[in-house]
Amino acid sequence: MSNDVVNKNKIFLAACISLIVTSMTFAIRAGILSQLGLDFEISNEKLGWINSMAFLGFPLAMILGGLIYNKVGAKKLLFVAFICHILGLVLTIFAGGFWTLIISTFFIGFANGSVEAACNPLIADMYTNNRTAMLNKFHVWFPGGLVIGSLVSKFMTDAGMGWQLQIATMFIPTLIYGFLVFTQKFPKSENIESDTSANIKALANPLFWFMMVCMTLTATSEFIPQQWVETILGSSGASPMLVLALVTGIMALGRFFAGPIVHRLNPIGVLFMSAIITASAIYFMSVAEGGMIYFAAALFALGVCYFWPTMIGFTSEYTSKTGALGMSLMGGAGMFATSIWNPIIGSRLDNEKATALASGLEGAVADVAAGKAVLGFMVYFPLTLVVLFGILFFMRKKIEKKRIGHTA
Repeated sequence: MSNDVVNKNKIFLAACISLIVTSMTFAIRAGILSQLGLDFEISNEKLGWINSMAFLGFPLAMILGGLIYNKVGAKKLLFVAFICHILGLVLTIFAGGFWTLIISTFFIGFANGSVEAACNPLIADMYTNNRTAMLNKFHVWFPGGLVIGSLVSKFMTDAGMGWQLQIATMFIPTLIYGFLVFTQKFPKSENIESDTSANIKALANPLFWFMMVCMTLTATSEFIPQQWVETILGSSGASPMLVLALVTGIMALGRFFAGPIVHRLNPIGVLFMSAIITASAIYFMSVAEGGMIYFAAALFALGVCYFWPTMIGFTSEYTSKTGALGMSLMGGAGMFATSIWNPIIGSRLDNEKATALASGLEGAVADVAAGKAVLGFMVYFPLTLVVLFGILFFMRKKIEKKRIGHTA
């Protein structure tokens, strides 16, 4: 029995470190985005396409991983993640321009998706009586890794170290989680539906598709502002990397202490509350000046911190028959939507800057005006969620009754 507990702890540790690598790729890329644009003479729209490869590789890996999880298990999927992380990092360091950055970013995205496809059902299975709370605890390390990555990027940039060295720092946690995965025996699936044909049949549930639509909006609300923080806030008087570190630090704390909040409000209440706070926060970010940006960013962190893990936990609890496939498709939908919106937001940023310059604004002032205009547009995503989660909230007793009926 004690061996089983130790095994679970080490496997959970491996999962957390693999998620740190995943989030460091997001933070460091956000920190070096402007430098890549300068070095390779790439426009914001093209930088958006490069960014979108991370978000495209991610859902492809999740969908594929969800379909084969029952057959190959979490260990082999984490092995795929390790190989793709190594490939992606090496190819990024030796990138020669737009197309090599596209390919290397896709590999990193595929690695990141493989981590999620392996770890979400693994944790839901290992901690079956505490799924949403433990998934939140696992996802602490997404913002945790963003804090690490954003601070690494800031200090290395300030010290005059190149973006290649910043990318190379990610080899350290990658090798650690690779070692843990190779040396541990993984448990068999016992507490999630592991019949793939039953998983596919269960996808017909209308609640699952309603939540898939919501997931496209929660992920876009969370990831787009974070990916473009350096470009949007770079000239606003606030340090973009400190904003990112503040946001992700609060998110990590929020997720770590998610258990009592999830139990008190239940996942539906948590999602409804999160949508209201996120909509308010993005609006404040679009009008805030100087130091007030830090307050708006802190509010944003409180808003988005429960979105991703609670959506995955909701899928596991309320549409449990969809199994690993349901969780992977849910995450995949979020990242796929973000991959579509990334170049659109990049293009919109270029257009807003052109409008600002045409109206007589110059330099940093034009950059700030463009960034705020884009954030103003972003408010519509969480506002739509307020309506959708509001509907869910008022139907929560009926949904809860159905869930208890299914699990009874």
